[in-house]
Parts: sequence; C-alpha cells; structure tokens
Amino acid sequence: MRHSGIKATLRSYASNKYLILMFLPGFLMFLLFQYVPMYGILIAFKDFKILEGIMGSPWVGFKHFQYLFAGEGFTDALRNTVIIALLKYAFVFPAPIVLAILLNEVRLSWFRRSIQTITYLPHFFSWVILGGILFTFLGRDGGFNRILGYFGFQPISWLIEPSYFYGIIVATDIWQSVGWGSIVYFAALAGIDPTLYEAAIADGASRWRRIWHITLPAITPVITIMLLLSIGNFLSVGFDQIYNLMTATTSKVGDILDTYVLRRLLTMNYELGAAAGVFSSTFGLLLVILANRLVKLYDKDQGIW
Repeated sequence: MRHSGIKATLRSYASNKYLILMFLPGFLMFLLFQYVPMYGILIAFKDFKILEGIMGSPWVGFKHFQYLFAGEGFTDALRNTVIIALLKYAFVFPAPIVLAILLNEVRLSWFRRSIQTITYLPHFFSWVILGGILFTFLGRDGGFNRILGYFGFQPISWLIEPSYFYGIIVATDIWQSVGWGSIVYFAALAGIDPTLYEAAIADGASRWRRIWHITLPAITPVITIMLLLSIGNFLSVGFDQIYNLMTATTSKVGDILDTYVLRRLLTMNYELGAAAGVFSSTFGLLLVILANRLVKLYDKDQGIW
C-alpha cells in the first residue's frame, strides 16, 4: 500500500513536470532569500564576533533585547512605526479597494484603461526616483507651492516640516501603490456573477445599493486574506519610502524601526540590529495569529488557516 502511494505520487509529479519546473525558480529564490537568512537570527542571542563566526560566538541569552528596549531612540522609533502603520492601514489599505470598485463601475473601457495605466506607473519607479520627484515638486520653489501661490497661499517647505510628514507619507504611499494593489481586487470583481447585478437592477436597486449589497460582500474574502497577509508586516512600514523622504528636521517623527536597525548596523552593532529584527518579526507573527483567530470567530470559512 505504501509503495503504491509513492508510485502514484511520482506519477503525479511526472505528469505535472512542466508546472513543477515553472515553480522551482520562484521556490528556490524564496528559499535562498527568505529562509536561509533566518540562520542569522542567532546573532540576536550571541555576543557576535566576526572572526569566530555565528556558531563560535558566545551565547548571551536576552541581553541584547534588554539593551534594545532600554536603548536611546528605540521607544521613539517604535512609536513612530506604530503610528505610521495605523495610518497606512486606515488610508492606504482601503485605497486599492476603492479604486477597483470605482473603476468597475466605469462603462467607458478606454477611460478605465487610461486610469489603470496612470495609477500603475508609479509602482515601477524606485523610491529613490520618486523621492527626487517629490523633493522637487514639494520644495519651497516647487510646482505645488506655485499652484498654491495662485490662490494666495504662502510657500511651505512640505518635506521639512514635521507636522506634514505623516500626511505626506500616507499620500505618497497611496500614489505609489494604489494602482498595483488594485489588481487583486479587479480579479475578484471579475468573478462576480453578472446576473446578481441584473437582478438588483430589475428590483430597482441604485448603484450604491448594488456596491454595498453585492460588490463588497463578494470581495470580502479577498479583502480579509489580503489584510491578514499584510498584518504580518505591521512593523514594516516602508523603509525605502521613509528613508528617502526623511530629512534631519523630520527624523524625530520619521525614525522607524528599520532606520533604527540600519543605524545600529552602520555602527557595527549587529546584535542590536538582529534583536530588533527578531522583535519585529515575532510581533508580526503574534498579530497574524490574533487577527486570524478573530476572523475565525466572525466567520469559520474565512482566515488563512
């Protein structure tokens, strides 16, 4: 019985060999860059000596975590990270959903394709390029201040003023990610049975009623999955974006865990950097478990496991 099961498995692999070959490059890349580096987690629990290597360095337990939590700047970095994460979940996460629903209601295909192309475009530029564009456009003599000047407003150094930093981070993240993020929801919307809309129209339901009672419930499982998958990266709020937009005057509100870790690594303090990474990953894992449990309590058929 056991041998027959093994033979059936091998036959299944043989019949799907081309699919497996397509899967292998992505799997190997994921294994190489996601799982193999987890070996470095040990640095957080050791007094790391480069010449002795990870395994040769002495164990120190949770000493570096104590230094991390009591260290200068960690509390501020954690607070800024949580604030930015909550703002992004409140405004950035729903943005692709709203865009997909609104464009789904557009009947002019050329207009819909044009908006999709325009919103996709920023995704393909790095934050180094986008940061340069934003510093030019939002500078004191930039285009945005010139537009405001026509309406009698005084110029503002947007990227230097700490009070505007969070708003700029949220707005520019929406600008950069909304188009690409909406692709998943476009796919979910395409799977909705059109007869549901036809029946609702026959019953006299308005456009907003159709969205509320048909569109949103139909894509709720996809929204739930995307939310649960993103919660694991709750404390990863976009290093590239913030590093390229943060200035010396906005560092107090813009310094996050990732930039804090970078400073520790640049000073050769690998242990504190690794400890901060372990803390962020563990916190994200606990959030995913908690969020998945809450979703299961609401609907047993939802969740990622």
